[in-house]
Amino acid sequence: MANIGLGLAAIGRPGYINLGHAEDLAGKYSIGAMRTSAHAILDAAWDSGIRYFDAARSYGRAEEFLGSWIRNRKIPQDQIDVGSKWGYTYTAAWRVQTPDGIAHEVKSHELAVLRSQFLATMKNVGEHLKLFQIHSATPESGVLENLEVLEQLNRIRSIGIKIGLSVTGLSQSETIDKALAIRFDGQRLFGSVQATWNLLEKSAGPSLKRASEAGLDVIIKEGLANGRLTARNQSPEFSEKLRVLSQVSDELDTTIDALSLAAGVNQPWATIVLSGAATTAHLQSNLSAGDVLWSKQVENQLDSILESPDQYWATRSALAWN
Repeated sequence: MANIGLGLAAIGRPGYINLGHAEDLAGKYSIGAMRTSAHAILDAAWDSGIRYFDAARSYGRAEEFLGSWIRNRKIPQDQIDVGSKWGYTYTAAWRVQTPDGIAHEVKSHELAVLRSQFLATMKNVGEHLKLFQIHSATPESGVLENLEVLEQLNRIRSIGIKIGLSVTGLSQSETIDKALAIRFDGQRLFGSVQATWNLLEKSAGPSLKRASEAGLDVIIKEGLANGRLTARNQSPEFSEKLRVLSQVSDELDTTIDALSLAAGVNQPWATIVLSGAATTAHLQSNLSAGDVLWSKQVENQLDSILESPDQYWATRSALAWN
């Protein structure tokens, strides 16, 4: 059974694409208020036994909040696993909505970005960093063919930091399989892969299984499909799928979010399943995923809500920042 980790995408910046993100933050967008809220969620996660925390350079001030929390609690480096990612630059300037033509984050997998963002990550979390990941590697970005970048990542690996990659979009499986073939001095460069896998989008499953069999850690992200796999999803088009989720969760005496995360927790190839909770209440509900009485019968019942990858990624790309 996989462990649950905490992803910080929703608690390090005022705007994100999760359903109900604005409601979670309740208009408290100042840096101080968001730092206080982030520290409270981190406290709750730690006290509940979570030991893996996942950030990124593009998550606003997530690394900064995480680093200050670690220092405040004086957590020894051998008692916590911190992962972060490079490749996106945060450009929203602490706004929920950005002006036309201004993105919330800008992607670049060039060597200069890697070097500068690694230094920034080390400044924030320092010796606690255990995993450094390419953020959203895709065939289009060319990052897995950029020898200068790969060599620099290998140098980072040589100082004891595990190198990973997160993947996204319709080419997740292709990207994972390509990463598995990259070696330096006979050793795989990558020791971890992070991918979207949930009850709506399971297409990366076979590649993630191959990655696990090759010895990589497998981290599941977006297990709740950015809030679409929760009771918050009141879209008319989702009503039948929500009915199925509600029926099964009622039968198992659990919540829809816990049921949805339990699908990942019970995959034999999964190492960590990320909660992306932005409130302590949601975190506690997510954590009950480990108590769900998962079975093949439950899995079969929930197969009816599966979407095609094309449908899933088109819907995700249309989610509004809030």
